[in-house]
Amino acid sequence: MLVQRLLTAAVGIPVIVGLILLGGPAYDIVVAAILAIAALELCAMWRAEEAHNRPLWAVRSVELVAPLSTVLMVVAMVTADEGNDFTASAAGFVVVLLVAAMIRGKLAFRSADSLGVAALAMIYVGYLGAHFVPLRNLDGDGKWVFLAILGTWATDTFAYAIGRLIGRRKIAPTISPGKTLEGTAAGLLGGWASVIVIAEVLDLPMSLGEAALLGTILPAAAVLGDLVESFIKRSAGVKDTSELVPGHGGFLDRLDSLLFTVPLVYYFAIWVVF
Repeated sequence: MLVQRLLTAAVGIPVIVGLILLGGPAYDIVVAAILAIAALELCAMWRAEEAHNRPLWAVRSVELVAPLSTVLMVVAMVTADEGNDFTASAAGFVVVLLVAAMIRGKLAFRSADSLGVAALAMIYVGYLGAHFVPLRNLDGDGKWVFLAILGTWATDTFAYAIGRLIGRRKIAPTISPGKTLEGTAAGLLGGWASVIVIAEVLDLPMSLGEAALLGTILPAAAVLGDLVESFIKRSAGVKDTSELVPGHGGFLDRLDSLLFTVPLVYYFAIWVVF
């Protein structure tokens, strides 16, 4: 498993970095493709028991609503002007609904509810994920995307490392048994420091105060995003969304926290920084 993870990272990271630096249509197309696959993964998690082993591409016709709508949302973001109060409110509303469902501990779909699952995939993966496009369009070199990704990864890494080392008190045992209070605190603190350092290294047009503020809220969003995705998987009774990314699960498993942090960084940039 470790070898698989390392090999996947060795191949995937340079490709991701290259696409972010390149930007343009190639970046937009890959974003749309990854999000469409992630939307299909979410739909596949709620198939009837006898269909759990069905290949991901063997979809029901109604499930095609999710990836198609996701691609259309990416296209809309490509052609749209800068985000506004409505787009931000919609993103916030989606996040609040998902967090509220997690707190209530209820997110149940039957096999006949394919349209409901497709709608969930559309707003959760499609709408939130489509913000990768306008975030890249904020500059000519992808620095804001790098900030969102690296800040999120730093939060996850600090939380995982310290949680494994000294973590004792579980914060959400029924949703994410491995997440501890100690690890989460380390993730929040390490993420805060990392965002400030990353913003400085990338020479982003933020003051120290703005970087410190983003460093406070981005790690919290990353933790929430991770918990929500774990909650969705628990509700569906699966461990990983798929096996498409060797050693890492599925595309949705890799996007979990980013679906919350990417929109956050985008609206922070256009409202606070610019």
